[in-house]
Amino acid sequence: MIKLRFHLLEPLRFPLINRFYKSYYPAGKAKKDEVIWIGEDSKGIQACVRFKQFDEYQLLTGMLVHPDHRSQGHGIALLEACNDQLTTTQCYCFAFSHLETFYQGSGFVIIKDNELPEPLQSRINRYRQSGKTLTPMIYAQRSKLELS
Repeated sequence: MIKLRFHLLEPLRFPLINRFYKSYYPAGKAKKDEVIWIGEDSKGIQACVRFKQFDEYQLLTGMLVHPDHRSQGHGIALLEACNDQLTTTQCYCFAFSHLETFYQGSGFVIIKDNELPEPLQSRINRYRQSGKTLTPMIYAQRSKLELS
């Protein structure tokens, strides 16, 4: 497995994220007010995840691992690297059904729609109306021992 370095995206490198999305996940588009974590190697960005900030919670969105690096543990490693981000403010995500197990293995638990804050209930309903099969999840804090 190729070792990636994980860190917050430097603001000057913001255009690289949207180029990365355009190449591998055209529906994804980063916004400058999001917190963005990346995993990179000598060839560039290989993984990223964004956190949309709300007043009392955040939404993990747009997680992407380069197709050549999938199923190698990079997604899990990225989420472990940004554990402080996940635990500082309550974090929700909308998992595609085929990724539920991945997110559960990374500390998220499935919740009911009515357990989401109202703005996220509206958002997940809009996404579903566009044909996406999504499961609402919430990050359940894990101790550092569990991450080791």
